[in-house]
Amino acid sequence: MTRFIANARMYAVTPEAEAAWRALLAHVADDAGVALDYETHPAPQPLDHLWRRGDLGAVQMCGYPIALNLAEVIPLAAPIPATAWADGRAVYRSDLIVRADSPFATLRDSFGTRLGWTVAHSQSGFNALRHHLLPHARGGPLYAETVGNLITARAVLDAVRDGRIDIGPLDAWWHALIARHRPELTVGVRVLESTALAPIPAFVASPSLPVEARERLGAAFLGAAARPWFPPLGAALVLAGFAPVNHATYAPTLAWAAEAEAAGYATPA
Repeated sequence: MTRFIANARMYAVTPEAEAAWRALLAHVADDAGVALDYETHPAPQPLDHLWRRGDLGAVQMCGYPIALNLAEVIPLAAPIPATAWADGRAVYRSDLIVRADSPFATLRDSFGTRLGWTVAHSQSGFNALRHHLLPHARGGPLYAETVGNLITARAVLDAVRDGRIDIGPLDAWWHALIARHRPELTVGVRVLESTALAPIPAFVASPSLPVEARERLGAAFLGAAARPWFPPLGAALVLAGFAPVNHATYAPTLAWAAEAEAAGYATPA
């Protein structure tokens, strides 16, 4: 019999956070009556390799690749960050971070320096950044140097802190989580601007997971915030609960990409 996996690599910002995700997913699976095996997929292993597996039961996946059909998946539910900017919705944004001692007062001040981004199929680390820069990108590159394929949010944070790049996009929920679990890592950076809100990554399943099991998992996610086991895990994960999603939820990410590509701004630069 096929075994299906759970994974929270995208927001497992520390071992403590991953332990909380494992516990939460175990509760959701138990409430749904669906057996899931938690499987780690640590960086720098590519996330798209994980997403293309045929045994996904409840795995976090970025919304832009969901919209791009990078892998055949069924969205189950999306997290609602417990942050003021989410305002009770399953949304997120990218914080454009710089060193705390940077002289930049505005985004325009950063032009002509070094920009970083994560990977081209990322919403928070690429597509949102490109969309945010597009109004300024008329007539040539904005930055003197671009460092791409940093892969992870942690690599962007480290590159800014170390001075290898001057500005880069940091998933704002990831930022909230790392600030909770490793506050010393965020002391040396500040947010210069933040992008517009977009639909947040979802937990997805493979089509091979039976429909009934997918429905039970979706219902268990949606009911999680009311369960007695949720409060300490929600606090640890800066998480208010979950919301329903489907493929159409992520269509705005394609519109952002199309607008940038039509303007000839295929890559943040």
